[in-house]
Amino acid sequence: MTGSNQNILSYPIEYLKGVGPQRADLLKKELNIFTFSDLLHHFPYRHIDRTKIFRIVDLNPSIEFAQVQGVLVNFEVIGEKSARRLIANLKDDSGTMELTWFQGISWVQKMLRQGQQYLVFGRMGFFMGKPQMVHPELEVVQAGTAQTKNYLEPVYPTTEKLKARGLGGRPMAKLVQALLPLLSEKDIPENLPDSILHRGQFVSRYAAYQQAHFPSSTEAYEKAVRRLKFEEFFIAQIRLAIVRAKRHRYSKGVVFDKVGDLFNTFYHKHLPFQLTGAQKRVLKEIRSDTLNGHQMNRLLQGDVGSGKTIVALLSMLLAIDNGFQACMMAPTEILAQQHFNSISSLLKDMPIGVHLLTGSTKNGERKYILQCLAEGSLSLIIGTHALIEEVVQFKNLGLAVIDEQHRFGVAQRASLWKKAAVPPHVLVMTATPIPRTLAMTAYGDLDYSIMDELPPGRQPITTVHRYDTYRVSVLEFIKDEIEKGRQAYIIFPLIEESVKLDYESLMQGYEHVKAFFPEPRYWISMVHGRQNPEVKETNMQRFVKGDTQIMVSTTVIEVGVNVPNASVMLIENAEKFGLSQLHQLRGRVGRGAEKSYCILLTSSKLSNEARERIKTMVSTNNGFEIAEKDLELRGPGDIEGTRQSGTLNLRLADLVKDKLILDAAKKWAEQIAEEDPELDAAENLRLKHYLGSLQGKTVWSKIS
Repeated sequence: MTGSNQNILSYPIEYLKGVGPQRADLLKKELNIFTFSDLLHHFPYRHIDRTKIFRIVDLNPSIEFAQVQGVLVNFEVIGEKSARRLIANLKDDSGTMELTWFQGISWVQKMLRQGQQYLVFGRMGFFMGKPQMVHPELEVVQAGTAQTKNYLEPVYPTTEKLKARGLGGRPMAKLVQALLPLLSEKDIPENLPDSILHRGQFVSRYAAYQQAHFPSSTEAYEKAVRRLKFEEFFIAQIRLAIVRAKRHRYSKGVVFDKVGDLFNTFYHKHLPFQLTGAQKRVLKEIRSDTLNGHQMNRLLQGDVGSGKTIVALLSMLLAIDNGFQACMMAPTEILAQQHFNSISSLLKDMPIGVHLLTGSTKNGERKYILQCLAEGSLSLIIGTHALIEEVVQFKNLGLAVIDEQHRFGVAQRASLWKKAAVPPHVLVMTATPIPRTLAMTAYGDLDYSIMDELPPGRQPITTVHRYDTYRVSVLEFIKDEIEKGRQAYIIFPLIEESVKLDYESLMQGYEHVKAFFPEPRYWISMVHGRQNPEVKETNMQRFVKGDTQIMVSTTVIEVGVNVPNASVMLIENAEKFGLSQLHQLRGRVGRGAEKSYCILLTSSKLSNEARERIKTMVSTNNGFEIAEKDLELRGPGDIEGTRQSGTLNLRLADLVKDKLILDAAKKWAEQIAEEDPELDAAENLRLKHYLGSLQGKTVWSKIS
């Protein structure tokens, strides 16, 4: 065995009694269980109450597992060969139930005695209205005693391959049962400060693990799980809070100490509309962040159409007024081109040159841009990943704006702010609303701003649900809108597993649309992923310029097409789309002053979840409400996929159901980080030691 001072939890799983090399290999491959610690953290997903004995008369289909005590009235083997089964009847003072075995018949038969009292336990079923158990567990009960298994029995997640090798839910419980007695309190030391244990009235960490697996009562289980959920949230929050507290105190940042001519001229003379209250609030936050000598690291969430681009532009003008360069990076050429077009148009009467740098920028122009950036004669550049290539050098980059930032990896973002001696201020923007619970968990190291108002003149989009039997009247409605001079999108789903089928239904759909909207009266653009980029771009541009009235497309238009004249979004097979995708698609209309509509067309057979999604879309335009509902329906999934930086490792806690625990964990973590960011106070030392022991296990790379 390895060195005596090694914590037993780090022992390889093959050392545990009952495992051995072959089972260990399976546990590693199937469940990522490599060590004793991994097994300790493999929690049961539920418990079966073995403390209760049911009377047969009280059994009903809502009871999944039951324990019953009674007398064996009779038993017999019936049927031949593969249809052979052993059937027994068990009777208590309230009724009779049937017990059935299809396997191990001769072995079970030897155990059975007519007239004997038994305690039976198993999964309940009903046959012809009569209670039945198949392959129950049996125990002889001595006459005159009531015998219960006095505990809650854990049921562990497992896989088909593990079950096939004798590691189903029960044997998994036996492994945990073998592990727990080997552990003492020193193997699971306390990691939270006493003040928090006292305030939260938490059980000890050691007791929490024991009771989470094999609880002595329902109440003990609930206390244990509450403690462990709090710990998961608190550890995540304290790490983020310390990063943030240190950044607020120690990070160096360039100072934008004046609001200069460019900002003022644009604000007073060229702003196309009055700023909303939300836009003004965010600009104040950015102004304050860039003034205090620390690096700004702000996440700007704004629903589709809330006016993030204007905020980004005013922030970039602030940087340029203070003698710095500014850049804006977008994940795709379409989006970068769109930002370039709209910002160039906004600045057309201003003395600022704007350039675009993408993979397809011609060599001569590329050379010129690189030279101007290095010399400092170019103050504002918009681009794609091309901006982070080694050859791109800035003279004095002061602000980096990153759009749809979840599409970039942490390393890609970091390479952008390594391009300045003092890291530039960073404004990351997303039009994908992030639920508040998710933002404070996955993005807790960022300051974040929310823009929840639409600019004046924008009308809310009317969303309706129609079954596909109403397709003709829906298409007639689109005709009416086109007669008014408007344009329409018709979107078909594209799902990876059935690309061929979906492609066929897109083509079929296109033919139907063409038949309903014949040329030359109507013109249609079609865009999908199989087209080469030039064809796709040409077809998109025809729609943007108004040469075609209808765009038939897959979801490639989800981000980055801005056609203020489009007033209808028809989504075919809307039940196949997720909530956030439906919301993003809806955001392609409603960009002009005219009334806009989103029509969700579905088949009449909808799953409950699909019905819930459609209902949510029809009832609200608020992206944040939609994001919360999406989180509730789908669960957080790969919650930090949006961050691409490590994982949250939530094994027990649930962001939706455990909001109150998360709020408390966040509040207490922020308080400690604010008062003692180095965790040097005596009562925080064990927390500091614990965080140190986690170093390298989870990547919590901060944004900058």
